[in-house]
Amino acid sequence: MSTRPLYLGPRLKRIRRELGLTQQAMADELGISPSYIALIERNQRPLTADLLLRLARAYKLDMADLASDERDDYARRMADALRDPIFNDIDLPALEVSDVAASFPGVTEALLRLYGAWQREQQALAEQRSAVPGTGASDPVGEARRFVAARRNYFPAIDSKAEELSDEIAKAGGAAEWLRLRGVRVRFLPPDVMMDAVRRYDRHNEQLLIDDTLSPSGRAWQLMQHIAYTALRNEIAGVIRGESFASETAAQLVRRALAGYAAAALVMPYDRFARAVDARRYDIEALSGQFGASFEQVAHRLTTLNRPGQERVPFFFIRVDTAGNVSKRLDGAGFPFAAHGGGCPLWSVHECFRTPGEIVTQWLELPDGQRFFSLARTVTSGGGGFGRPRWTRAIALACAAEHAPRLVYAAGADPRAVEATPIGVTCRLCHRAQCTARAEPPIGREILPDDYRRGAEPFSFAES
Repeated sequence: MSTRPLYLGPRLKRIRRELGLTQQAMADELGISPSYIALIERNQRPLTADLLLRLARAYKLDMADLASDERDDYARRMADALRDPIFNDIDLPALEVSDVAASFPGVTEALLRLYGAWQREQQALAEQRSAVPGTGASDPVGEARRFVAARRNYFPAIDSKAEELSDEIAKAGGAAEWLRLRGVRVRFLPPDVMMDAVRRYDRHNEQLLIDDTLSPSGRAWQLMQHIAYTALRNEIAGVIRGESFASETAAQLVRRALAGYAAAALVMPYDRFARAVDARRYDIEALSGQFGASFEQVAHRLTTLNRPGQERVPFFFIRVDTAGNVSKRLDGAGFPFAAHGGGCPLWSVHECFRTPGEIVTQWLELPDGQRFFSLARTVTSGGGGFGRPRWTRAIALACAAEHAPRLVYAAGADPRAVEATPIGVTCRLCHRAQCTARAEPPIGREILPDDYRRGAEPFSFAES
């Protein structure tokens, strides 16, 4: 057996960046110093067997892949990059790609960096074209989303405290009784008394007032939101302590997101919910009934099951309205989504408004060959009385195709054999030339004139 030191600096750096982690964050999770991470990434220290094991456990990495020959990794990454539709008209035999990666690793790395830079520039240009001209304003919503995504939508201190409180609340006989024992009276009042609020805390009289037209799950959620803001305020403050946000709005959005996370953790405590998820095979409607939560609340909670050693299927979550506006997005599962300009019209999340209340499933394939499984359904909010406005939105969960058989919605399916819908991130970044649903031409491709020939697709592209 070879005992030579294992130097995997560039690979570790790439893994860290793909996970969206700083050196400090990775060091904290692995129990080492940031300076040691820096030395490993510069190939000034080898990767020890113990650290290799910790990396594999913390980030669900395959040990064999992690310690494999760098040339194999180069060949795989080159093959992934060359699957981009922009190269479709070039004959690129797999053997040639493998030979280049094995014989010219430096050239391969340079080409991969160039391709990565090109992708980032395309994304930036797409977002720039979609931004409001001349505003120069920061994006507080995007900043809040990035904050949550950088932590993989998992906040252990909040989850741990919420599990303790959930047991206390259950022993007390429910949230209202738990609050009463702490001097807070819960009252359910009609909307005209609530003055357009669904929840209001009367600090002077120590009363928590809640709209009596809310559904049972809605009432329970508002109770838990109040408990989150009061009983878990230290844990929430601890997460954002020392953080610097570009605006007060961004800070408030992060705080609201953490309070929502805490409320979900109270309604669906991590360990009990994770075990139920396994038993129910991710059946969202069954889980909703078991925990007294709404379909959307359960779907959202599924994205947070990232406790080390107790992880479940990683999901991407999105909520859109009938106009395509994104009102909630939780990044996960490696699913790409354009920050601006709308998603792919071929994705069923945009079609499920035609069948309200029904779960619509779909297999998806991106231009680079990545496959995902998606489930979407409409959800409603508002209402509660005649003449009160009601809104219908669609939510979708997406996971990597290899995880789909664990879901009741894809039981027995072979992710590699099923027919998948070819989609793109957004029209401006998708180079599928034959797409008839395209709204705009992709950035960087010249459009051919249609004086003598008009294809079925909206635009025909020059080859280069």
